[in-house]
Amino acid sequence: MTEKTVVLYPTLGVGHLNPMVQLAKAFLRRGVAVTIAVVDPPGKDPVLEAAVARLAVACPSMTVRLLPIPPARTDKPYSHPAMRMLDELRLASPVLRDFLVSLPAVDALVVDMFCIDALDLAAELAIPAYIFYPSAAGDLAIYLQVPDCCRAAPSSFKDMGKTALHFSGVPPVRALDMPDTMLDRESELCRRRVQQLARMPEARGILVNSFEELEPRALKALRDGLCVPAGRSTPEIYCVGPLVDGGASVNGESGERHACLEWLDSQPKQSVVFLCFGSRGVFSVAQLREMARGLEESGQRFLWTVRSPREAQNKFAEPDLEAFLPDGFLQRTGGRGLVLKNWAPQAEVVQHEAVGAFVTHCGWNSSLEAIMAGVPMICWPLYAEQRLNKVHLVEEMKIGVVVEGYEEELVKAEEVEAKVRLVMESEEGKKLRDRATMAKDMAAEAVNEGGSSDVAFCAFMKHLEMSKLEQGQVNE
Repeated sequence: MTEKTVVLYPTLGVGHLNPMVQLAKAFLRRGVAVTIAVVDPPGKDPVLEAAVARLAVACPSMTVRLLPIPPARTDKPYSHPAMRMLDELRLASPVLRDFLVSLPAVDALVVDMFCIDALDLAAELAIPAYIFYPSAAGDLAIYLQVPDCCRAAPSSFKDMGKTALHFSGVPPVRALDMPDTMLDRESELCRRRVQQLARMPEARGILVNSFEELEPRALKALRDGLCVPAGRSTPEIYCVGPLVDGGASVNGESGERHACLEWLDSQPKQSVVFLCFGSRGVFSVAQLREMARGLEESGQRFLWTVRSPREAQNKFAEPDLEAFLPDGFLQRTGGRGLVLKNWAPQAEVVQHEAVGAFVTHCGWNSSLEAIMAGVPMICWPLYAEQRLNKVHLVEEMKIGVVVEGYEEELVKAEEVEAKVRLVMESEEGKKLRDRATMAKDMAAEAVNEGGSSDVAFCAFMKHLEMSKLEQGQVNE
């Protein structure tokens, strides 16, 4: 096979950018030249700016090309952050086109699931186009069925509450657990997302950040054509995950191992509950205090990453723990708990043998890290597709339990305590841990040579070769 050149086109957002970088590394390991084209809007948020700055360091063999764009709409504020993102991606299309035209050859364009409009550019320039789906195959199965479901529903999902929605390949999903971008079918945001989802079958194939053994039911439904409208074909599905970053256990640029890992070294095996909720995991002061009370009453060891609460987001770069947590909490729990401000080296923490449970927002990157470490999850979804991931993790894979009331204004301390005790002390918790260990073993086998994800990537490479040949014949 001759050397290939692939352009990756991620959307704006750390949760999408990071797995795309891991995909780039998978291409590079197979001798494929990779360029990642990143939209560069003015006024990026600091988290995204830092992630973009780390790209070249994270993968030196990868070419990084920034696509500068003008400011998005300024006449009125956006009703949802996703609307700004979609507008920025629209503004980036002509810049991306000019960049693709400037390259001597492009064998494939791999776009994020939000970058569907780039399929038009690929068709115009005769470049085989694929979608990279960075989340669960179960989410993909649902998303492909959303356009029809949205039209057939008696009302918007936001008005249907706990009504069960039935999708092929996955357990029933409550309407209130659908992503917030799809809740109001009368909104411009929902209409645009549904239009994007309806176009996903136009891609030559879809690369999914999961693995065969983890989601067999969803994958069977996808491949049997049950997730697309009658008369349409499902693109080839390639499960090439888990693609996650092992991370670095150093503290900033000092090169020192993070202090929390040394603290974990002194804790008994599988004795610590780790709580971490991603870069956007922000709670109210009242909720932080309930979480603290629940942890204290559980009697369990814990490592907890805390961000400034909603009420103080514009005032404090770092949380004032003494002000936001219950009086005396830090002193009373100091012998068995450690609270970190804003950030922890999550991948390393989850992999540490002292960790026995992971309280998580169910972002797919975080979920895969827990799966690869064999750690059961306590699921507290917050936004985006995390509530769908909760359904897969709890009801389908049975490697997590849900914090009841997460959709309400406040989860009480008693619920936090109960779920921590369930996972750490009960027979049901032991069964969760056993299933999580099985999932860990399956993940390791999938990415090994000859494993299901390795075989899928090889199949994708062969498909890419055939697509290029077919495209060449069409051009002739």
